[in-house]
Amino acid sequence: MKTITKIVAGVAAVGVVAAIVIPRVFQPEPEPEIVALPVVKAETPQMGTITLTKELIGTIEPADMVYVIPKVAGEVIEVYVSAGDTVAEGQPLCRIDNKQIDSTKITLDSAQVALDTANANLSRMQVLYASGDISAQTFEQAQTSAESARLQYDGAKLAYDLQVEYSTVTAPIAGKVESTNMELHNMVSQSSQVCVITGEGGKKVTFSVADSLRENLKPGDTITMEKQGSTYDATISEVASMVNAQTGLFPVEATVENGEALSPGVKIQLEIISDQAENVMTLPVDSIYYDGGDAYVYTYDNGTVHKVPVEVGIYDSEQAEIVSGLTMEDMVITTWSSELAEGASVELQAEASAPQAEAETAGTESVSAEQ
Repeated sequence: MKTITKIVAGVAAVGVVAAIVIPRVFQPEPEPEIVALPVVKAETPQMGTITLTKELIGTIEPADMVYVIPKVAGEVIEVYVSAGDTVAEGQPLCRIDNKQIDSTKITLDSAQVALDTANANLSRMQVLYASGDISAQTFEQAQTSAESARLQYDGAKLAYDLQVEYSTVTAPIAGKVESTNMELHNMVSQSSQVCVITGEGGKKVTFSVADSLRENLKPGDTITMEKQGSTYDATISEVASMVNAQTGLFPVEATVENGEALSPGVKIQLEIISDQAENVMTLPVDSIYYDGGDAYVYTYDNGTVHKVPVEVGIYDSEQAEIVSGLTMEDMVITTWSSELAEGASVELQAEASAPQAEAETAGTESVSAEQ
């Protein structure tokens, strides 16, 4: 009885093992899993212009501004204008009591007496010479003396007229009196600044730049300015070739267009071109990678990735100049993937989307047929 039980148990065990093993033996081999290739975007380089700008602070000034300095020294005895007045060219500003006028007037009067005496003597000598009572030499001496007296008088008259003219200080240009130091009975010298006049013309902006920026600026260049939300254009009129000893920078002047609303002396923000590359090969900056400071890109060639070293010029936030390393026909990969490497296989996005579109079309046709 025990033997029969053991036989039955053994048969049952064999059956269980067979039930487990046989399905596995006859199960079909699984198909290998197909790994999809990375899909990338690529584009050819483009020709373009890259412009870099820098923001600076400038000062608005009148296009014409004159510091009036008297040509003679003395006491201010009359003042004709005040700060804020508008004056015409040649209009009197003040009068100075110039003591030199008295001195030159005495010299002029003395020269006048000498001239009258010389002319009277010449008249007498002319009569005597005509009658033969004096020699030609004596007559010529009288003529020379009269001519010398005339020249001395003319010189004295010119000196006196200048002193009279200089005693009245006049406006050298038409414009507005911005400030004045003219006070009644004050003493002024030939180095004193009596007032400042700004012209009625336009405005200019002055600013300073380092040598690296000066090399990119030249007369005729346009700059953009901004003040309280308003934008103004200015044209560079002068770029100094000598550095300012106090600032270590190069002064620059630009003429402001339509700047009537800008007050002299105010600060204004301006934007200048710091560097520019025109008609150069460009790529998106995100498509360029660096290894130890050396730039490179990945290119697409018939499904294969190539790592290509390039030389980069100037660049902004979007585009970079490619100096060398590529041609205009190269397809540069513009999307990032961790699988990008030399010799890697990838699929171009345009090529990858075509089979998908075909599959979607086929599926649509199948549904239509079933309906």
